[in-house]
Amino acid sequence: MSVDLERAVLEAGLKSLSLELLPSQVNALLAYMALIQKWNKVYNLTALRSSHEMLTHHLLDSLSVVLPLQAQLRLAGLTEGRLLDVGSGGGLPGVVLAIVLPQWRVTCVDTVAKKAAFVQQVSASLGLSNLRGLHARVESLRADAGEGFDVVASRAFASLPDFVSWSAQALLPHGFWMAMKGKLPSEEMAALPADVTVFHVEPLHVPGLEAERCVVWVRPQKSNPEQLT
Repeated sequence: MSVDLERAVLEAGLKSLSLELLPSQVNALLAYMALIQKWNKVYNLTALRSSHEMLTHHLLDSLSVVLPLQAQLRLAGLTEGRLLDVGSGGGLPGVVLAIVLPQWRVTCVDTVAKKAAFVQQVSASLGLSNLRGLHARVESLRADAGEGFDVVASRAFASLPDFVSWSAQALLPHGFWMAMKGKLPSEEMAALPADVTVFHVEPLHVPGLEAERCVVWVRPQKSNPEQLT
């Protein structure tokens, strides 16, 4: 796929998602995809090879959560803060969110060192001062030690109970979890611990992708129930 065609597909997808981005942000997204393609063999970032698949399954899939996330941030009264992408791999959705939401500081954590290093390389190559790649286990991040996050996100990372349990110490008291899933994970939702609650679930539309997608929003029970509805 030519660069011009990649741009046309991405811009059509953004229009379908009702997302208005700056030209510099569109350029950054395409440059990020080019870096994935360049370094995929070295870093083993994705099994996908074609640029069209990467556009739909990776970029547009990650972009599909932007408006729902912005809506929840508004309800929470958060205009800026820190977001953690758990099990980020090559930076999805973390890098995409860092590009689209520059006022948010995004950390992409992964237990595979070369994948965290790739995110660091993306940060340097694209001049994303709000993005960092971190080689660590998410369980080692603790809000009470200064590593706290307003939003803890994941994309097809683990079961909801494991995701919430492993990252609980990193979530700030007022924060919430954002889990991007395929089909509605009803059994996983039912297995969540009693001290957290699912406060919203919504389907995600991914342009060009005929597959079920949804996002599950979870918060600690101790949070103010009027903050997020």
